[in-house]
Amino acid sequence: MAATGAIWRNWGRTEQARPVRVERPASAEAVQRAVTAAAAAGLAIKPVGAGHSFTGIAVAPGVQLDLDAIEGVIDVDVERGRVTLGAGTRLHRLPALLAPYGLALPNMGDIDRQSIAGATSTGTHGTGLGFGGLATQIVGAKLVTGTGELLTVDEASRPELLPAVRLGLGALGVLVELTLQLVPRYVLHADEHPEPLAEVLDGWDERVRDADHFEFYWFPHTEIAMTKTNTRLPGDAPRKPLGRMARYLDDELLANGVYRGVCALGTAVPPVVPFFARQVERLQGSRDFADFSPKVFVTNRTVRFREMEYAVPLAAVPEALREVQRLIERRGWRISFPVEVRAAAADENWLSTAHGRETGYLAVHRYFREDPTEYFRAVEEIMLAHEGRPHWGKMHTLDAAALRERYPRFDDFLAVREQLDPERRFRNDYLDRVLGA
Repeated sequence: MAATGAIWRNWGRTEQARPVRVERPASAEAVQRAVTAAAAAGLAIKPVGAGHSFTGIAVAPGVQLDLDAIEGVIDVDVERGRVTLGAGTRLHRLPALLAPYGLALPNMGDIDRQSIAGATSTGTHGTGLGFGGLATQIVGAKLVTGTGELLTVDEASRPELLPAVRLGLGALGVLVELTLQLVPRYVLHADEHPEPLAEVLDGWDERVRDADHFEFYWFPHTEIAMTKTNTRLPGDAPRKPLGRMARYLDDELLANGVYRGVCALGTAVPPVVPFFARQVERLQGSRDFADFSPKVFVTNRTVRFREMEYAVPLAAVPEALREVQRLIERRGWRISFPVEVRAAAADENWLSTAHGRETGYLAVHRYFREDPTEYFRAVEEIMLAHEGRPHWGKMHTLDAAALRERYPRFDDFLAVREQLDPERRFRNDYLDRVLGA
């Protein structure tokens, strides 16, 4: 246990808190003691993860739990392809942890700084219509409830709770272990190249159905989409990794170094943004390479930004993006960050943004020194008109009343919360807003 006067800030610099105290438990039993002690002191308690959510979902003004010591591989069932991990395990550590067993995550997003518990609890996802978000990979969990009980939820014990616990927003308890259903290690062949935006939108449905993993980025003020198509290959397939210099030039110098300068200049002198967007468009070349999946899925991001992402029915993606394009033109905004477009399979998790429907995702961003409010609010109106659901870890304005209309099992989730955390030990302002006080 450690007293603290330090201010905690999230990565996007959208949220901060000064916890009453910070605790760093190294076991499930220590988490139980921390929850019991917080209850005795009348304090709320929350794990913080890696701080990569842009919302206040992890803000802990009472007791902040740092779960970094609860990490690594706890158990492996190679025959069934299942691995149990400590909840604080960071995603970027998984390739090395899983390689000895010849296993890999079925799908990943493009950032791997999060903890496994934080990523699944907020609905982190990658792209690919044959794959759900990271939470769909969970087949078992152990969590400490608001009463201090260590609860096991899996196929044999309380399986009815799995659709809630897999993606629980941190509202049901403190996750200490997660068991994931993995797949044999595999290679991805990546084909990245620019295409006319209009053609990509016209062929959206076919593109996402024909590819294992398809996504694209669109830079406002241009007519080009940077497409990314990843094809799954066996783990022993020949690899053709990016050379060190090529990766440095594309992913570090251009995507981070030069782009950071463009964003900073655009903040100071907004009229230059369209010009530089067109230069970035010209600099974006084609790439064709093959490597083990994490090296293809993940991209290093060091330019700090703020993000809002909405999930809409798959077929709504083209028109929703066209409306965003018209919005930016109509308002005369200068937007330096691209719009990211992905897709995912329908799933059964109650608070999943892809619950019950094949889903397309549109994510908008702004440089962290720019005020995103006006842009995000206007884009949000478009997404809501297309039956959009906001990503739980990214900025949005919806409250419990609005969210209840968008999630058929919303009240079922609240009933589980009432059962596992009747005294609201894990509450904070964000959860009060999205779930009700």
